[in-house]
Amino acid sequence: MDPETSLAELRDFCAERLRADLAERVAGLVRPGFELVPAASGQAAGHSRFGGNAMLEPGVPWPRCEGLPLSLLAVLDTDALPPWLDGILPPGTGLLNFFHLDIESDQADPAAWDVTRRAGHCAPELGQVVAARSGLAVETEPPATAGVFAPVAWAAMPGFVFPDLFDSAWDAIDPEFGPDYDDVEVFKHEMLTEFWVPGSLLSEDMAFGRPVYPTGGGPVLPDGEDLEGHHHLLQLSDKHEWHIDGDGGWMHWSIPTHALRLGDFTQAIPTPDVW
Repeated sequence: MDPETSLAELRDFCAERLRADLAERVAGLVRPGFELVPAASGQAAGHSRFGGNAMLEPGVPWPRCEGLPLSLLAVLDTDALPPWLDGILPPGTGLLNFFHLDIESDQADPAAWDVTRRAGHCAPELGQVVAARSGLAVETEPPATAGVFAPVAWAAMPGFVFPDLFDSAWDAIDPEFGPDYDDVEVFKHEMLTEFWVPGSLLSEDMAFGRPVYPTGGGPVLPDGEDLEGHHHLLQLSDKHEWHIDGDGGWMHWSIPTHALRLGDFTQAIPTPDVW
């Protein structure tokens, strides 16, 4: 289904359950995203995958933190995802490589623990997103001490993503429901957990869209920055060979919205959600 038709169905669903002005505002909170699932043969979204080797342009250095090489966790092939991202990503964005300092897997360098303790689990310098133009990117093996995780090719199912129940994005709408805050919570719970909303996604591994908050706390931005000023890039659940902060932590990356429009992924940062 194309994004225009899918979004129209979602708006109709909201309009059947809310007064017109609220329905429009609620539907306005959704963002296009992609459920990422292991791909059957020939069904992968381009080079999109968990793990494996990075896809970098020749001459681009492998990212490091305090001298330690980061580990490649995922690749997103954005050229395989339009038209759902039209107007969000600059044309020709290509491949996005997602890196983070590995401290949890069996491959982790013991020195990485010291770096993470000093910086903190949510420090921006522990992760990077490196873009590569599709026509120039080549598979690049990591340095010797970086972790390498078994590759899992991804298929991408498009849809729209509502804010999580605990997402502050709802704050702009909550007052419109009236003085009884409990009614607001009931509405959101039913909307996001009990109804099947046409065109919407609720996924563990997800590209773009909005983040899920498994801990109830949500992804962490540095210095108390507003999450609404950032755009979500990738969510990895705790079911993979790699995980963060023990069981239950989910990994996210975000980018300031103005930087995303410019295609400046040097400003993208890890925004983990940890217990």
